[in-house]
Amino acid sequence: MPSRPTRWSLTFTSTLAALAVSCSNGEEPSDAGARHAWAPGEVLYDTPAPDPRGWLDLRGLIHAHSVYSHDACDGKPRDGETGPVNEPCLDSFRRALCRTEHDFVMLTDHNTSFGDSEFPDVLLYREAAGDALIRRDGKPVANRAACPDEGHPVLVMAGTESATVAVGLEAHVSPDIETRHAVYGEATAEAIETMKAHGAISLLMHTDEWTVEQITTLPVDGFEMYNLHANALRGAGGALSLISKLRTPEELPQSDLVFLPIVNEDPRYTDTWGSVLATGARRVTTMATDCHENTFPQILPDGERIDSYRRMMLWFSNHLLVKPKPDGSWDDTSLKDALRAGRLYGAFEIFGYPLGFDYHATDGDAAREMGEGASLAAGATLHVTRPSVSLLDRRAQAPVITVKLLRAREGGWDTVAEGQDDLDYTPTAPGAYRAEVRIVPRHLREYLASYAELADQDFVWIYANPIYVTE
Repeated sequence: MPSRPTRWSLTFTSTLAALAVSCSNGEEPSDAGARHAWAPGEVLYDTPAPDPRGWLDLRGLIHAHSVYSHDACDGKPRDGETGPVNEPCLDSFRRALCRTEHDFVMLTDHNTSFGDSEFPDVLLYREAAGDALIRRDGKPVANRAACPDEGHPVLVMAGTESATVAVGLEAHVSPDIETRHAVYGEATAEAIETMKAHGAISLLMHTDEWTVEQITTLPVDGFEMYNLHANALRGAGGALSLISKLRTPEELPQSDLVFLPIVNEDPRYTDTWGSVLATGARRVTTMATDCHENTFPQILPDGERIDSYRRMMLWFSNHLLVKPKPDGSWDDTSLKDALRAGRLYGAFEIFGYPLGFDYHATDGDAAREMGEGASLAAGATLHVTRPSVSLLDRRAQAPVITVKLLRAREGGWDTVAEGQDDLDYTPTAPGAYRAEVRIVPRHLREYLASYAELADQDFVWIYANPIYVTE
């Protein structure tokens, strides 16, 4: 595994701007002797300061399984159904959060074990490690998990993936275990509202398993635009081909890029996403890591199993735009407010950290964010700022980055504008408009070995939630 480099601030400075102008590949460069260049598997990210509109961009995971899911840790998350948890597996999960330097994780543990366990255990709380609980009305609702060796504290929020997903639960829905299992196990409006009453944001997992009617009629807040676990299983043939090359490691891509030949966009997700929004329903969409450490135990050349928590967590993040409190702080309610409002974009950071991305609308003198509405009558204009690959080695071949705006329709999306620079677009019809950034990762060619042709393939880099344009 590559050694972990020094972290550097990603805030815009005059020095960075000057370097960006002079770099040979058109991306933000690495200044030799002063800045460490990004490479796959390395985390070179600091949470930036609030943007000019006051939003703090926080990066984290939504949909992850810990030792409180019965099928995590190769099916052995604890000793028996209710015995002690698998400490090495819990350590693996916590270390992965720290090493990938996420700001938060919204857990989605399965009913079988989660419903039998109590707060603050389900928050992965460890007093001896230096964790700090967030309490509300005297009860633990979230946990700032300490990272004593590397990284910064990660805010851990409890939740369940059962009949539906509830993230950010602040307490179990009942002190009675049988009642908990019953509520978590029902995909009904009543069960969803009960979980919401206990602090949860309600989501639907595995979008391919739900109809447009279910997504629009159930009182959920959102659903998944992408699921890594499901997509990797869908590409199982490619996975088997990769595994067969373990005997000839020189043919394998760099270990943290091993999913690149397998993972692809899933039209079952994106088409349903368009169909739901075309009905006029407003639902936030998320990117699901769905990590379990239970699928691909084979060891790669870097010494880690294929589906290690760290590797799965590294691939992408959900970015929530949060309004910090007057003292600059934020907590679990800040994150849930942003998620509920739809201020979220997902970034496949395995291609590099996108620096400078922004999607918003102007509506008269007002700025409208993802998840909000903008009026045609008020002259709504959509703005997308093209990101660059942060800390890209100046010697690397430049990636091709394309920015797109798409409008939802039944069965999918229509592209209304695209280009390789910033976009400003004045819509002429109402609808749900989302931004997308695509990348041809030529800068990864040297890491792909026998899969070098993937460096010339077009991939999605960023999925942004929509802005709703009205009459």
